[in-house]
Amino acid sequence: MEKIFAPWRIEYIKMEKRDGCIFCELPKENKDEKNLILHRGKHAFVIMNNYPYNPGHVMVAPYRHVGSWENLKDEEALDINNLVSLMIRAIKKAMNPHGFNIGINLGRVAGAGIVDHVHVHIVPRWDGDTNFMPVLADTKVIPQAMGETYRELKNALSALL
Repeated sequence: MEKIFAPWRIEYIKMEKRDGCIFCELPKENKDEKNLILHRGKHAFVIMNNYPYNPGHVMVAPYRHVGSWENLKDEEALDINNLVSLMIRAIKKAMNPHGFNIGINLGRVAGAGIVDHVHVHIVPRWDGDTNFMPVLADTKVIPQAMGETYRELKNALSALL
């Protein structure tokens, strides 16, 4: 069996597991860097995915606990859309991806990990970012530590705002 070492993950493994909705609770803590919150809008915010598909994988969620897209208020939907556009620009500036996957998983069967709080995924993609590891070893290699990605994206956001 091959081993891949990711020593930065031990902090996450040892941390206390949360009850409740992370999209509701984390913004209330006002510990944005610790909680990987990159930006706060009026009705929605941007948070890095703690289980990223690729470096720079972020999510945009409304502050209000709402489980379906059609139940968003107009101002929430507009803020989410504006934050998605802002993050595309910031990720391009910081990481120079070749493309993006942007999507919303509504319902568990659609792949939603957090079913009852709607959110948009933004995943930067690069030519060649898929390799043999997921196919042969059922393992995804994330080549950058979360803290480093956070700082790069935060700097890019600061330059844009």
